[in-house]
Amino acid sequence: MVKRRLVLTGMAGLAITACTPSVWGQDAWGQDAWGQDAWGQDAWGQDGGTDSPGTDAARPSRERIDAMLSRAPDLGPVHTIIAAHNGTIVAERHYAGPSPDAPANIKSLSKTLLSALVGIAIDRGVIAGPDQPIVDLLGDRVPSDADPAIRRVTVDHLLSMRAGLERTSGSNYGRWVTSSDWVRFALSRPFVAEPGTALQYSTGTWHILSEILTRQSGRTTHELARDWLGEPLGVTIPPWPRDPRGIYFGGNDMLISPRGLLRFGEMYRNGGVVDGRQVVSRDWIETSWRPRAVSPFSNHAYGFGWFMTELGGHIVYYGRGYGGQLLHVVPDLDLTVVITSDPTPPSAGGQYVRALHRLVESGLIEA
Repeated sequence: MVKRRLVLTGMAGLAITACTPSVWGQDAWGQDAWGQDAWGQDAWGQDGGTDSPGTDAARPSRERIDAMLSRAPDLGPVHTIIAAHNGTIVAERHYAGPSPDAPANIKSLSKTLLSALVGIAIDRGVIAGPDQPIVDLLGDRVPSDADPAIRRVTVDHLLSMRAGLERTSGSNYGRWVTSSDWVRFALSRPFVAEPGTALQYSTGTWHILSEILTRQSGRTTHELARDWLGEPLGVTIPPWPRDPRGIYFGGNDMLISPRGLLRFGEMYRNGGVVDGRQVVSRDWIETSWRPRAVSPFSNHAYGFGWFMTELGGHIVYYGRGYGGQLLHVVPDLDLTVVITSDPTPPSAGGQYVRALHRLVESGLIEA
C-alpha cells in the first residue's frame, strides 16, 4: 500500500506528520452501562451476514479490539466507542452517558457537520462558492465600523478559520457568548492576521457561517441540518442552543447520536453517497480534506472543518470537540471510528485526547 504524506497547500515542503493534539480549552459545555460489541452489522445497524464486507480476515482481530475496548475506561471519561470497517460495525461499546442511539452533545465536532451543510448549500446554489466574500452574503449584518479588511474575508477563510479576526474562543469566549449579538461581536473583532493566512481557532467564525446559511436559505440552520443531513442519513438531529437573536449555534453544541455520527463519517468515507444518493458532493469532500493551515495547538493540518494527521502510517481525517468527542475517517483502511466522552467541564485535557488517538492507532489502525 502506498503511504502518502500530507503537504500543506501553499507552503511547499511542509509535511504534516503525526503530532500530539492539544485540547481546545475554550468552548466548554453517568452511570456505568457496559454494552456489548456489535459484530456482523453494517454501519446502519443491519445484519451484514457472513459474506458482508469486513467479516473476513482483513478485519482487525476480535482479540485486539477487545483489548482496546477494555483499556478505554482507564484513559478518561469515555462514553461510547463505535468502529466500522468497510461498512461493517466491528466494535461498539457503551460505558456511560447517552446510549449509542441517543443524541449527544458533540461540542466543537459540530464544525465538521456545519462544513457539510455549507458544501451542500454551495452545491444547491444557496452560496456561490468558497471564494465568495462574506460581505456579499451578510449585507447589513456587517457592522458599519468594522475594519475594512472584512471585505477581503471569504467563505473559505471562515471554514478554515483563517479569517484573521481576533478569535472569540479562549479568553474571549465568555465575553462573546454573553454579548447581545454574537455575529456582530465576531465581525467587529480587530484583525490580528491577514485574511487567508494563519489559523485562529475561533468558534465565532463558524457562527458567522450559521448566520450566512440562515440568511441565504431563509431557513434555520437546524432545519437545514435536519433535512440535508438527518433525513438522508436516517438520523435525528434535535434542536440545539441558539444565540440571543435566534441563530443556531454555529460550530458548537450540536446534538447527534454516536451511531448517527458514525453514519455521517461513513458518508464521507464513501464519497458523500448514502444508499445510492449523493448527499454531499465528492468534490466538496476532497476540497474539505485539502490542508490549508496548521493548528498552532496540535501542529495538525486543517481543511474545512476537518483536521488531518498520520496515525500508524495512514492519513487520518478527523473532527474533534471539547472533552474528547472524536470522529476518525481512515480511507486507506475503509475505517470509521466514533468516540464520545463526557462533555461537561472541566475537560479531561489534551493528554486524554492524545491517548484516544493512540487507542485508535494501536487498537484499529495498526491492527
